[in-house]
Amino acid sequence: MSTIRKELVSAVYNRILSSIDFNIYDDIHKRHEFKQKTILADKSLTESEKAEAIRQLNQTYDQNKVNYNEGTKRICENCQLECLATLFCEHCVRNYLKSNFSKWTSGNDDIDDLIQKCQMESLLPNLVVEWIPYNRLKNIKYLTKGGFSEIYLADWIDGMYMEWDSKEQQLKRFGSHQIILKRLEDVENANQSWFEEVCNLNNNNN
Repeated sequence: MSTIRKELVSAVYNRILSSIDFNIYDDIHKRHEFKQKTILADKSLTESEKAEAIRQLNQTYDQNKVNYNEGTKRICENCQLECLATLFCEHCVRNYLKSNFSKWTSGNDDIDDLIQKCQMESLLPNLVVEWIPYNRLKNIKYLTKGGFSEIYLADWIDGMYMEWDSKEQQLKRFGSHQIILKRLEDVENANQSWFEEVCNLNNNNN
């Protein structure tokens, strides 16, 4: 298997983005087709690099279709429901998350209900709200203080969900990466504003 030059793939992808005429390619579908054809015609990329670029392109296209709720739908081969994405099925992602409800808890019913509600409204595999057990965090460092909370940096050992594995029918994680933590000082007074902040963040991402 040939080595993929990630920097070159990114450079080609960025060059294609900057060359799009939005007057001609005036919707997400036309732009996707243009980018796909341009990648396949690029002689600087190997076949493996073109495949990787197309994979990244399809991820972006799926996100756009689901976010804007437009495009040709397909029948999921697993759940037999209509879905918009090509690399995953929105319904299968939610069913997978629902099947794991009993495997985690924050210890607070209100927080659990909020997270479960957010998960059942999830549209993309990489934008899933989760409860992270404290023992899955390391290298916790204090940053600053603001509002009802203190702000920290930490490494999340498992990492966020990144993509859907169609073969295994499960979400795949990104792996260890850095995240921001908020430590609530006055939980009773902060609860409502904290809930609203989480809901707004989830809605804005989706």
